Amino acid sequence: MDKLLYTAMSGAQHALMAQGIRANNLANANTQGFRADYEQASAHALNGDGFHTRVLAQSQQAGSNLAAAPLQETGRELDVAIQGDGFIALQSGGQEGYTRAGNMLISPDGELTINGHVVMGEGGPLQLPEFSSLEIGADGTISLTPPGGGAQVEGGRIKLVQPGQGELQKGLDGLFYAIEPGELAQAEDVQLKQGHLEGANVNVVEEMVQNMALSRQFELQVRAMKTADDQARAGARLIRGS
Repeated sequence: MDKLLYTAMSGAQHALMAQGIRANNLANANTQGFRADYEQASAHALNGDGFHTRVLAQSQQAGSNLAAAPLQETGRELDVAIQGDGFIALQSGGQEGYTRAGNMLISPDGELTINGHVVMGEGGPLQLPEFSSLEIGADGTISLTPPGGGAQVEGGRIKLVQPGQGELQKGLDGLFYAIEPGELAQAEDVQLKQGHLEGANVNVVEEMVQNMALSRQFELQVRAMKTADDQARAGARLIRGS
């Protein structure tokens, strides 16, 4: 069968995958700390006799836009937002995951959690004693006021990391993980802002425009597949002499 059919089919598959990524971005436009994804592809020459005139679109794992998003003031003492670059470390199964979301909760056991994952401290998962109020410093240090009042005590320090370019990749659960084995080290330059949350870095207008462009691209690829089929049928009729 003509190589055009395979070329158009690969383009249609990539367009469908890209539409799914863009739709997911739009669905998470209001998710705190969400990082927008984008599709990636490489050119792959189709093997065979003759000239290499057909090139397939080889889809790759989606990338993520790590640009910072605007901060929203909440006034809630357990809400934190990262100013600039960096991530909050979380316990995810047997490994360490990273997120930009900062909507923390306290479990019945006193564990500090984000979306069901325990927040990591410098020495392991953070578990807080009873307190009446707390303050979170820019460096992630947690200061607790005892239930009966009195001087503040330190309740631990949130682990903040600052990965380099290409060190992280997004998992299926929405958290980021180190590509190389091991855990990232505590970063001293990452700053938190208490009483704020970071929004999603999704540009809704751009995502909608890209989605429409991908729909047109998919239609063109389908037309190309139909053209390849018509050409194959016409060639078969010529061979049969009918």
